[in-house]
Amino acid sequence: MASGATSSHSDYNAQIESPPQKEELFNSFYTEVKEIEKRDSVLTPKQQIDRLLRPGSTYFNLNPFEVLQVEPETSLEEVKKKYRRMSILVHPDKNQDDVERAQQAFEIINSAWKILECDDTRARCMDVIEEARARTDQMLAEKRKRLKKEGKDSRIEEDEPEKYKHAVYVRTMKLFADMERKRRELANRDMEERKRKRENEIEEEEKASTEKEWQKNFEESRQNRVESWKTFQTGKKGKKVKGMGFKPPKHKAESR
Repeated sequence: MASGATSSHSDYNAQIESPPQKEELFNSFYTEVKEIEKRDSVLTPKQQIDRLLRPGSTYFNLNPFEVLQVEPETSLEEVKKKYRRMSILVHPDKNQDDVERAQQAFEIINSAWKILECDDTRARCMDVIEEARARTDQMLAEKRKRLKKEGKDSRIEEDEPEKYKHAVYVRTMKLFADMERKRRELANRDMEERKRKRENEIEEEEKASTEKEWQKNFEESRQNRVESWKTFQTGKKGKKVKGMGFKPPKHKAESR
């Protein structure tokens, strides 16, 4: 990757957290990436690893079609063949000089294949593609309408198939990023909710334990108090109280 693109790469490495402010940044980055991929149409193992771990990969790898470099309309059988070829290329055993990065790339490819081989998750990905196309068509229609209203030529650059494909690609990546943000938000809310629930459970358990301990101590002290009282009562009945057995002499009249 060209060193002059470092700043734009940094911007896109955090796309999930903060959407781009200017679409031009994405367009520039996309163009550069595609030029490199075109130049390296038959990627070597190192080039595939570099591609999958390039700056901004967290953002790009949300799209399983992008990871496996296949079109959304590609048959599952062809996708499977592509997956096998790529997984062999980046397998850690085949890249002993770069095992750690190869393992990361291998896991990315496996994750993309698991998404596309499952009917449900692949259908959701296709829904994203269709929504991207619909939104792109709407955006272009509004663009043509605006140009016509301004009395300008209503022809636009996206009328070219390659430019249109690029526009759909940009919208697709943004939608995948939106989905990931929502997923993370839901996961964080769920985690916080489970955390609060567990804290409440711990609090209730501690309260119940304290109550149980208090009740136990109370019962033990109650039994001691009862036994002490019985002992006291028994001792009171069996013991003569000083002075109780003494009879004073009868009074005699004084003789003179």
